[in-house]
Amino acid sequence: MPTRSGGLRMQDVKRIQCWSGPRNISTALMYSWRERPDTTVIDEPFYAHYLTLDDRGHPGVEDTLASQSTDPDEVIRDVVLGPCPTPVLYIKNMAHHLKGVDRSHLAHTENILLCRDPREMLASLSIQLPDCDLYDTGLVESVELLDAVLEAGGRPFVIDSQVLLGDPAGVLEQVCDHVGLTFDPTVLSWEAGPVPEDGTWARYWYDNVHASTGFAPYEPRSRQVPDHLGPVLDEAMPLYERLLEFAVGA
Repeated sequence: MPTRSGGLRMQDVKRIQCWSGPRNISTALMYSWRERPDTTVIDEPFYAHYLTLDDRGHPGVEDTLASQSTDPDEVIRDVVLGPCPTPVLYIKNMAHHLKGVDRSHLAHTENILLCRDPREMLASLSIQLPDCDLYDTGLVESVELLDAVLEAGGRPFVIDSQVLLGDPAGVLEQVCDHVGLTFDPTVLSWEAGPVPEDGTWARYWYDNVHASTGFAPYEPRSRQVPDHLGPVLDEAMPLYERLLEFAVGA
């Protein structure tokens, strides 16, 4: 998990964790935040830990396990809450990677949720994971995080990927307002190609974002959810609809 060198004190860093399901344009959003000169980004630091619980047939498992700590407490201490060379730290996370992770650290970070219509997400996810199930979508943990924020008296911040693609500047300005930062329009574009912060799994998952130079306009996908994943879709839709109740601009 490469980062830029150097470090500030924990209390001097704005720490933002974006919790998402797979195939939700979360990597494009990470690339966007990377364009801010005040921000360091980190790609899925809990992935190796998650793979020790169940690799779920993910590609590149051995490389991922070799590239990161598999101890979630170590990841929290040294990465999420560790030294950072810039005033802002943005961490892209998969929500289902929270399995087995002490969630008390979430009180020390800003937490936003990113979701996508399961009809599109499952159609895409099934390409890499043909037998994916509800827990591969991250929706269970995303709703758990949403409810935890509400129970603590907080204000959940949910982004729907379709809304983000429809108005990147407007949505990202709202994100910045929510976390106490000034919006920087440089986040609306980036150079094509991989970046040093990419996880080792990028070659299996990031082809589309590597070909991009910004947020592409939303277009409905023609690929359908495979028939055998119909029961997963039925379970996923109510969770997605729960998140949409709190989504900006939805």
